[in-house]
Parts: sequence; C-alpha cells; structure tokens
Amino acid sequence: MRGPFHPASGVLGNHGIGVRRGDEQVRPIAAGLKLGPDHIDKIDQSHERCVALGVSRIERPDHNPLGRSDLAVVRDRNLRLHDHAAPVMEMLYEQIVNTESMVVLCDATGTIIHSIGDDDFLARASKVALQPGVNWSESTKGTNAIGTALIEEVPTLVHADEHYMHANHFLTCSAAPILDPRGNILGVLDVTGDHRSFHQHTMALVKMSARMIENHWLTDDYRNVMRLHFHSRVEFIGTLMEGILAVAADGKLVGANRGALEQLGLSGAALRMHSLTTLFGTTVGALVDRFRSPLATPMPVQLNGGRQFHIHARFNWPVWASLSDAVNSQAGPASGASAATEPSVPQVQTIPPAAPGDGAPRGSGPNSGGLAQLRTGDAQVASVIDKLRRVLDRDIPVLILGETGTGKELLARAIHVDSARAKQPFVAVNCASIPETLIEAELFGYEDGAFTGARRKGAVGKIVQANGGTLFLDEIGDMPVALQAHLLRVLQERQVTPLGSTKSVAVDVNIICATHRNLREMIDAKTFREDLFYRLNGLAVRLPPLRERSDLLALVRRILDQLTENGGGGGGSRQRHLQPDAEVLRLFQHYSWPGNVRQLFNVLRTAAVMAASEPVITREHLSDDFLDEACAAQSAQQAAAEPAPVVPAAAAPVVAAQPAAAQPMQPAPGTAAPPTPRWSGETASAPRSLEEMEIDAIRRAVDEAGGNISEASKRLGISRNTIYRKLRWNAPK
Repeated sequence: MRGPFHPASGVLGNHGIGVRRGDEQVRPIAAGLKLGPDHIDKIDQSHERCVALGVSRIERPDHNPLGRSDLAVVRDRNLRLHDHAAPVMEMLYEQIVNTESMVVLCDATGTIIHSIGDDDFLARASKVALQPGVNWSESTKGTNAIGTALIEEVPTLVHADEHYMHANHFLTCSAAPILDPRGNILGVLDVTGDHRSFHQHTMALVKMSARMIENHWLTDDYRNVMRLHFHSRVEFIGTLMEGILAVAADGKLVGANRGALEQLGLSGAALRMHSLTTLFGTTVGALVDRFRSPLATPMPVQLNGGRQFHIHARFNWPVWASLSDAVNSQAGPASGASAATEPSVPQVQTIPPAAPGDGAPRGSGPNSGGLAQLRTGDAQVASVIDKLRRVLDRDIPVLILGETGTGKELLARAIHVDSARAKQPFVAVNCASIPETLIEAELFGYEDGAFTGARRKGAVGKIVQANGGTLFLDEIGDMPVALQAHLLRVLQERQVTPLGSTKSVAVDVNIICATHRNLREMIDAKTFREDLFYRLNGLAVRLPPLRERSDLLALVRRILDQLTENGGGGGGSRQRHLQPDAEVLRLFQHYSWPGNVRQLFNVLRTAAVMAASEPVITREHLSDDFLDEACAAQSAQQAAAEPAPVVPAAAAPVVAAQPAAAQPMQPAPGTAAPPTPRWSGETASAPRSLEEMEIDAIRRAVDEAGGNISEASKRLGISRNTIYRKLRWNAPK
C-alpha cells in the first residue's frame, strides 16, 4: 500500500507516488526522496535540451548496438578505464545484489562498455537497449542519468518519468562522472534499477565508487611522483574523503583528485597555477626529509586564507632520496621544516590583527585587520562599518547578511579585532560544512565514549574554545532545527553541557552570526526558530555583493599590494608593484563576480603567480574558465549597450549595463578601449535585457554551427557547459 505524500517536507512515505504542485501531479518519486529546486531545474533543463535536439519521447529503443568488432575497438580504447573500474564495480554490485539493479560503466561519449547485474533485470534492461555497445548520451536517449551527468559534469539522479523517453520510465538511475587528475571526464559510473526499488543511499554508493576509481587512476598515473594526502581532520587521511595532490620534483602541482579540489575550493586549472610553496607554504625537500621515515605523523599546515590541513607525503624513496640534501637550502621560515614541530591537532590561539579572513587577506601592519581596514571607498560598506562601531562592546549580537564570498567572516574578524575581546580567541564554525550528525559534538564538545567514534579523552567544543572571545557561526541558516533549541538555551543560560556529561561549563562569548539565506522565509517554513532569530538579530547588516560595489578598482589595488607584500605574487620581492592592464580592467568591470570578493581574490592571486616577475597582469595570466565567463559577459553587455553602429576604437568602454551603484574602472591613461565585438547579422532593435542578448548571440552561433555545440563553443571561445548554462534552451515544451 502506498504511503502518503507529506507536503511540508516534500518526502514520500512509501513507494512511488506523484509529487504535486497544487492539484497537479508532476512526477512519481520513490520513498524518502527529497526534491530540491536544483534537481527539478536540472531535469527541466535537460528536457528542454531534448526538445531542442528533436529527441522523440515515444521513439522505439535502438536495439542495434555496436557490432562485436566495433565494441572491441571501444573497449580497447578504454581498456585502462575498464581495468580500474571492473573491481570497483564488483564491490558496488555486492552492495545492491538482488535489488533488481545493474551497474553500468560508460566511456566519455556515453557508450556502455561494461555492465553487471541481476540476470532478470539485465534481461529487462536489454529491452530498452541498456547494454554494452549502446550510446546513452542525451542526444540519443534523452534525459537519463548517464547522458545528463556527462553534460552537467556532476553526479545526477534521474528517476521514473523524469526520463525523457517513455520507454525508460520504469528505471531509476544514479550516475557519477569519473574524472582524471586534470579534471577531464573519463567516463560515467551508473547504477540503474527498477524505480520501485529506489533507495536514497544508492547515489552515495555510486559517488564513493567513482571517487575510488579516480583515486586508483591518480595513483597509477603518478606512481613515481610525490603524492600528498591531506584533510582538515587528521583522522580522515587514508579514507575516501581525503584530498590527494600529485607534486612534481620542482614543487609544481600536476594532478589532483576530486576530494582535493573540493576541500581547497579550486578548479583544476586554478590549482595547477599553484606550487607546493604557494599553496601549503612548504617545499618538496622539507617533505622528503620529514616523511622518509615510515613512522612520520601528518604535518599541520595553514593556507593563506587561514584554513588548516594535515598533510602526509608518500613517494618512492630511492627516486626522491637525492632531494633530501637540498632541504637546508630550500626550507625557509614558511617551509614545512618549522611546521613539523607543531602539535598534530591545531590549538586554539588568539587571532592576531593580521590574521587572514574570508575573501581577501588583511594587511600586515600593527593596526591592520580592524573595521578601518575595510574602508575602500564604497558608501554601502562604509555605512555598515559605521553601524557596527556604534554597537562594539555593547553586548548586542550581530547578524551579517550577504551572498557567499562577500567577506562575512572577514567582517566578523574585524569586529573581533576592534573589540575589547581582541586578545582572546576568535573561533569560526561553518554550520553548513559540518555533517548534521557531528555539528552538536563540534559546538558543545563531548566526553569519552559519548558516541561511536568519539576520541578516547573526549573533545572541547567550539563554544568553550571561544570562551572570553568571539564565536562566529557562519551559515547559521543551515543549523538543524533541533540544535537551534540547544543553542538558544546556551545563549540564555551562558552554560554548555558537553555530550555524555552531566556537568555544565560556564562560558562568556560574543556571538556573531552570518547567513546568505532569508531567515524570515525560513521561519515561515518552520525551518528556523523564531525565538533564536530574535535572540541573534540584535543588529543585522548586509554586505553588498561585489557587482553592487563602487570600489572594485580600490579592492583590486589593495589585494595586489597585499599579495606582493606577503610574497604571493610569485616574484618574491616586497618592492614589486603589480597592476592589471586596461584590457583586464575592462573584463573585470563587465563581469558580474558571482563568487564576489573571494572570487576576485582567487583570480588575482592566480594571476599574480602566473605573472611571475612581470609588473603587469594581462589576459594571458588569467585562468581559462574565468576568461570564458568574463569575455562572454563583456561581449553580451557591449552588444546590448550598442545595438546599432560599431563604436570606434578610441571610444570609452561601455558601462551602461552595470548596476547603478557600481562605478566603472577607467583604462590606464593613453590606452584606447578595444572595438566592441559585434555578432554577425546584428541589426538595430528595441532595447532588450542582457540575458536576452546572451541567449540570442549563443543561439545564433549554435545555428551557424549546424547545432554542433562543440563547434559553437570554439567559435565563441567559451566552453560547452557555458553554452548550456547560458542558453537554457528556451524552446517551447
């Protein structure tokens, strides 16, 4: 008997019934499956792509797979992928055996090269051509987990009639792309089963298995290269959660697994801009010297942004032995030689005024780091600072609102530095990054044996660590509702009771919270406690996104000055002055900066390293993914601002499409702006939005390329994913 649908949670009680919007049934979903807006949008966009590609919903499945010889060629071409994936697929299948399911391996084009599963389900799957030799890309099979994962390049679930073709509605599919150490797609691992046997843990198993294949591939690729295993928590080193970096003999980072990119928050291209020294502040020689002993323990390191990690190096000792002689000449004050003497578990320390924060590093002067250092000429930021100064040391809680990357933690640290608590600890907790099952233990601490996996001597919670100082709760909107009640009690009673203990510990902390969510909407949805909201919301201030600020040029100058001061510019000289050229400034001014100040800092840091000893940053020093986005935005804005005649080369840069609050950065004196790019065949028309201009320009390029997305991406100079993301395929359903 089918269970009821619970509208408040969006969760179904039993086997698949329809999710409803009003009285309209949209699509059947399995037991316990939660539908987020991102998932729904992904499926809708895939269906729209299928419409644009002319895929038929009722087309009979293709029962003509590749011939035996052609399939052999495909398998030979992907022999290494098959050899790495086959044992992992066997282990994965053992977890789902007798569940009306199968495990599928596809190459980078979506062609199935290997599958195993329950015999009766394999027979059913063959009736819809889900078998080796058949291509399951979106263009041939419509929306399905394999094809959609290849386009989106992220793990993808497609359930029941989320499949575009009617013949596939009996399936539920969970797929994850398999990436090589440089971020290129090698293939897709997929678990497909009867939609009635859906289990919410299947996707987790698939993602873990894909990560296992990726790690095997990386280890095989870099067998004679140093591999750096790291994690923010030392106990996760050696697990599937660890990050792995491949380090060349000269310290360059030549490869990384998915865990490394996720923990560092970098793309593969951005990571390869770094070296071991610029990223972790240590050298190859120092690591060889430390980890040549098999008994060596992980070494704590700290990134420029203040995040701490534990690293463990593995390498072929005979190959690397000669490097140990160079340790003394290579190791400096920032090397791992000095860091090796630190304890393996980071200690809570007083945050000095120059400690780095979220978004961009602070200066190194004795009075740097406070609110005054955040004044860079923007009126909105100045207003926020003035408000905060009035409530300093008044025991008024502060709630910081703003998009991700706007510098909320940087602002919280500045408040701490200017307060009477500046000599006491500043402890930051990201409520969104800690698993729900562990966040209570992280905040309140626990006694020995409080739960399975707890440390033998227990642990002090973050609230107690911040005693006397400031506790910064970032992304407070992601805190579980049950824990919100516990936090409210701590704030009212000023006492903390660790898990597994009956004794309370008195605490005195100043609490600053931040979120990018709308807490009032969450209160209405019963996902955030109203009483906690009013307890935390003494003064709410909003940090504007970078696209609304008028101080972009000042921020660029300050960040570059700080990078060169701290040796982050690659030249190693404190006298080096670095500045972007006029073309780069124009790209910056037309770009919307979705990652805000944090993204600006990362772009400039990468460019500074790429510029090496050169004094000027040019477009050649920018990463390819940023250039794709910035050039597309610039072209679309210029086309939207000037629909009729082409602007002469000496004209000033177009700024009409910028937000009213933002002031354009002018090119260097004497430098002419380049001609505005125009799309062929463009004619004067009524004013249209920037999004419409982008869609028209990209659709026109796709049409001229005969629907070939790869060819269109080459002509536009942007990636295929950018085309899919920007275009959205506004075809009628």
